[in-house]
Amino acid sequence: MQDLFFYLSKVFWALASPDHFLLLLILIGLLLVWAGKRSGLWLALSSVTLLLVVAVFPVGNLFLSPLEQRIQRAELPDSLAGIVILGGAEEATLSALYGLPHLNSSAERVLVIPALAKRYPEIPIVITGGSSSILYQNYRGADVVAQWAEQIGIRERLIVERDARNTFENALYSAEVVDKTKGPWLLVTSAFHMPRSVGIFRQQGWDVEPYPVDYRVSTNQPAVQFWRNMRDLSIGVREWIGLIAYYLSGKTSQLLPGRES
Repeated sequence: MQDLFFYLSKVFWALASPDHFLLLLILIGLLLVWAGKRSGLWLALSSVTLLLVVAVFPVGNLFLSPLEQRIQRAELPDSLAGIVILGGAEEATLSALYGLPHLNSSAERVLVIPALAKRYPEIPIVITGGSSSILYQNYRGADVVAQWAEQIGIRERLIVERDARNTFENALYSAEVVDKTKGPWLLVTSAFHMPRSVGIFRQQGWDVEPYPVDYRVSTNQPAVQFWRNMRDLSIGVREWIGLIAYYLSGKTSQLLPGRES
């Protein structure tokens, strides 16, 4: 069942991603125009207009802001059972091809490790992340973090879980390498991803203390930066779709989980 959920989510997102979806609408519109349908011109022009709006305005903030503000970062507690850091900050394919750890725009998930390791010198730190790709399952995100940690001399502090393909499996497989019943566990992931992550982990019996990083929303002012605006819109839409899907499939008990369960 987990495999079916994983593959269906990949196929669905390939079509529902805002950039793919708008380009698909433009293509359909042009085909309708070629077939002599006036509705095709309306569809194509509307889609192009939406692309231009995204090119100028940070539309993604409408989706990201409620997620990032849902769970505020609190002061670090005096004691913890351990730390779980969710993968997703790694460029596993590039890292494997060039032999160097490559990180993406969510790098703060990884960059907080040294400070947390220094703050809590005696507790386990789990980095969990396999491959979210259908085609490249051999390239695992956690391996990239392990390589980076080796370079800076803290590899021995990490427990590497390299099989999880999504957040549900992050919680599931991490529980196989540590005792989740001895809480609380500091949960580290991007701020926009924290509500869904908290809901999933708590549904599986983890006592987690959220520690959001990697904030995206800085300003609502217009700016011509299409690539960033489209990226943030895609992230926000994807996260809300994920919240709905995980709630409907029983993987979370709340549609929008908060700090309190």
